[in-house]
Amino acid sequence: MSEPQNGVLVGLYPGTFDPVTNGHLDVIGRAAGMFSRLVVGVAVNAGKAPLLPIEERVELVQAELAAVNARAGVQVEVRPFDCLLIHFAQSVGARVIVRGLRAVSDFDYEFQMAGMNYRLDSGIETVFLMASERHQFIASRLVKEVAFLGGDIASFVPPLTRERVLARVRARG
Repeated sequence: MSEPQNGVLVGLYPGTFDPVTNGHLDVIGRAAGMFSRLVVGVAVNAGKAPLLPIEERVELVQAELAAVNARAGVQVEVRPFDCLLIHFAQSVGARVIVRGLRAVSDFDYEFQMAGMNYRLDSGIETVFLMASERHQFIASRLVKEVAFLGGDIASFVPPLTRERVLARVRARG
């Protein structure tokens, strides 16, 4: 990995965040302490047919990060992107891509992506953070499924995100 520019090591935590979960916030909070600057990249990812539009996902991640920023003593930047991840990493000056792992099943896909990204730019490393034990089972896809089926998602997402998800679910009713 190349040296940080001007002593600033920039990390990038990308995802769709549809919706942002307590697991995402856990990884962001832990990653924030590892870098001079952390950028959370919210992927447009129209192929996944997101429940929440990109503007709302960015807004929710920013709102939910208030507590993380206060604890970490840094300002985590949130930016949307709609391009190749490695190009976005280059555009924000990231030297490290942070990926969260919940289970062994995540590893195969993430390992392939890390290898591809390394081939595209060997100056940008990928690091993996294991989800905290209490968040290992949380996936945005499952949160949406539980919400659509009338289950309680309060323990999986922060309150504002819960309100927004449930409003979208009711609207699709």
